[in-house]
Amino acid sequence: MSATKYGARFCGRNYSRALSNPFNKRMISPQRLYNLFKTGQFYIVKIESNRYPFQKRKKLNRKAKDLAVKTRGKDRLRRRHAAARQQASMAKQRGKTLARGMPGAADIVIPRTPVKKLRLFDPGVFLAQAGLGRTIIDLKKRQVVFSQGDAAEAVYYIQRGKIKLTVISKGGKEATIALLGEGDFLGEECIAGSQRRRMATAVAFTESTVLKIDRKEMVRALHEQHALSDIFVSYLLARNARVQEDLVDQLFNSSEKRLARTLLLLAQIGKEGEPETIIPKVSQEVLAEMVGTTRARVNFFMNRFRKLGFIQYNGKLLIHRSLLSVVLHD
Repeated sequence: MSATKYGARFCGRNYSRALSNPFNKRMISPQRLYNLFKTGQFYIVKIESNRYPFQKRKKLNRKAKDLAVKTRGKDRLRRRHAAARQQASMAKQRGKTLARGMPGAADIVIPRTPVKKLRLFDPGVFLAQAGLGRTIIDLKKRQVVFSQGDAAEAVYYIQRGKIKLTVISKGGKEATIALLGEGDFLGEECIAGSQRRRMATAVAFTESTVLKIDRKEMVRALHEQHALSDIFVSYLLARNARVQEDLVDQLFNSSEKRLARTLLLLAQIGKEGEPETIIPKVSQEVLAEMVGTTRARVNFFMNRFRKLGFIQYNGKLLIHRSLLSVVLHD
């Protein structure tokens, strides 16, 4: 009789493990088992042999162990990939549901202007269009832009036409100090801040268009936009050189040379760009004021220039480049 095929029932409890199993914590000593059997408190019951089989764990060789490890690793990786695919599909489904309703934080895009598409400052556009602190004014012939003694609160840019600057003395004598054309600034002395009043009178010599720029706006643009400040500084330097040339011309040249130089400047001969050989009709009084001589002397030299073929005037004044010979002749 094999002990592995029998169990024991003691006091209503099943001892299902074999009595001879040394690892059984409830194992009973043979003497005590005999005494209990005599008193009828213990009896043997037969159990099925395959109910509690005792199987030894098979030992795997090294190759089998490596194969088992690899198999488990592949299974884990497969399960992880399946879980990742499931999470991605669920996130995609949530995104679709969210898109039908309110937009999510990831879907909100803040518009940003690319660097290449940023609008760069163009001084030509700034001086050609009206805007904040800028006003375009159309002037008729002999219309006053500003008068001597007015408050200097704006700078003017000549877009078209010609503007005459004159100064009136206390005795009432008038003198023309400059004749400005397209691309010139007017009243720029107000930027310095030291001159709060106009020192001259500006009158439209022809039908003109000017851009009025407030002093504060002009100062701001000059500080922030270097392209505009370069143009403005270049103009001031050219204007300063022009004033010095006028002073030298007035001190050392004859009235004939001064008249020839004034006519050449009006026609813009010797400057950059295409010269205006035909200029608007200028009265001899205005020429006399610009040259600093009398009207009679201007009339005498004009007739002389016409006879020599330097100029032609019949309603309009035509200037030839040959007039340069008068200025350059010593």
